[in-house]
Parts: sequence; C-alpha cells; structure tokens
Amino acid sequence: MLFGNLTYEELKLAAKQDWIILVPTGCMEQQGPHLPVDFDTWFIAQVCIASSDLAKEEYGVSSLVLPALPFGPTPEHRGFGSGYIDLPQSLHEEVITEVLRSLHDQGFRRIIIWRGCGQHDLSEVVASMNDDILEGAMIWQPDLPYADIWEGIDAPEVPGGHADAFATSIVMYLRPDSVRTSLIRNPKNVEPDWDNPYLDFSKYSDTGVIGDPTAASEDLGAKLWKEVTKEVASMINHFDKHGA
Repeated sequence: MLFGNLTYEELKLAAKQDWIILVPTGCMEQQGPHLPVDFDTWFIAQVCIASSDLAKEEYGVSSLVLPALPFGPTPEHRGFGSGYIDLPQSLHEEVITEVLRSLHDQGFRRIIIWRGCGQHDLSEVVASMNDDILEGAMIWQPDLPYADIWEGIDAPEVPGGHADAFATSIVMYLRPDSVRTSLIRNPKNVEPDWDNPYLDFSKYSDTGVIGDPTAASEDLGAKLWKEVTKEVASMINHFDKHGA
C-alpha cells in the first residue's frame, strides 16, 4: 500500500483502477520533554499505512499511502526555542497544491489529505482544487477523530491537547523506547485559544504539553491504536462508497 514501493507502471495501473491516495501531512515540533519532535509525522504515517491495509482487508478498498510530508507550519512552537521546522502557511499550501496536481496528472482522482496537526487546515486548497483546478477531482480533508475515540473508550477524564495522554499512550504502545518516561509529569498549563492566529504555546504551558500525560499507559495505547485504525479504515471505506 506504499506509493513509494511501486514502479511507475504499477502506479499507472493503480490510477486506471481508481485507487484512493492518502496524503499524510506531518510536522516537526516540540512534544514536551518526554516525546520526540517527529511524533506527528511518525504517527500519521503509521495511521495511514495501517488503516490502508485494514481497509483492504475489511472492505476490499484499494488505497495507496504517500510518504508523510515531514514539515509544516509550526509558529506556535517557536517560543520554546528548539525542536521545530517551521514552514510558512503559504509555502505549505503551495507544496500540497503541487502534490495534488502531480497525482491528478497521473490519473488519480480520489485523494484524502490526512493531517498530522489539527491546526494545519487546508480546506481552502481542497475547495479550490475540487471546484476550479483539477477536473474530476474528489479531494477530502476529514476532521480528525481522535477526541471522539478518546471519549469512547472509557479513557481517564483528563485534559488533552498536545503531547498529552493520548499521544503518550500511543508512543508507549508502538514506540516505547522513544518515551522519556522519567520526564513525564502533569505540567502547569491552561487551554489555549486554538483559533488565535498568533498562538504561542509557551504562554500556556511550562513544558510544551497541553493536557495531562501522567494518565498514559501502554495498555491504553493498545486500545487507542485499535480504535484509531478501525475508525480511519471505516472513513476510507465511506469515502470509497459515498465520497467526501
């Protein structure tokens, strides 16, 4: 299911067969003192690959996953002074536009953009491409289901937002060696104004964490991972059958 593993002739056939393409858009930013800065990019790559495989197994839906784009806009994390690669929003949109154009030129028409960061909104790019630029295109940027999944698995009632118990549990389950467990603590933090275009995480948290990662566990990560891949595979199937 990996786009990069196929030959150009195999990709030409996949386009003719109207396979779905998943475009994971990641970022590089601080994730508190206990998680690696590549979490968002790593996580969406894992989600897209596993869910693509599951969509094939459960629903017979064929899809391909592009390599996750590792960088995106991260101005809200500059206040911590390290750990980020911050692309301007305009450049981010230009890169995605050209990725979509390249896929369309090869014959792919059904494309899902899966965001590593909920704030990296590409709805204007998607609308423009669907309506005016790419003939016959059906591009979808879905809402991320993580909050609903957290609330639906009898998870601890703790605040979340960034490098929180959700993210930490996932890493504990899938990538345990990368968690600095001795540095996990409940930080001094308050809920940010997520709609603030000049958001600065350093004004809301003393560690970069928004939420309480002390509630995280490997067992919770296993439950979350099962539900995330199940839900995303279902979303891929819905897109295949009904569109965006």
